[in-house]
Amino acid sequence: MEFEKVKKIIGNIIDIDVNKITLESTFEDMRVDSLDLVEIVMAIEDAFNITIEPGEDMQTVEDLIRYIRESK
Repeated sequence: MEFEKVKKIIGNIIDIDVNKITLESTFEDMRVDSLDLVEIVMAIEDAFNITIEPGEDMQTVEDLIRYIRESK
């Protein structure tokens, strides 16, 4: 469930085909810049009602999903 929701959020923000987003996708590979990342974080926080602490080391979509699950 989280994965599909996260893919949709990322896809909307960086205009990428969500079918190309995998758990192993890195934000660098998807060419997510710092402004995109801020938008993604804010959207994820709103969508999942969590707070992502500054400085969290999330390199992949899987890292982000893990953080979401641990924050619930």
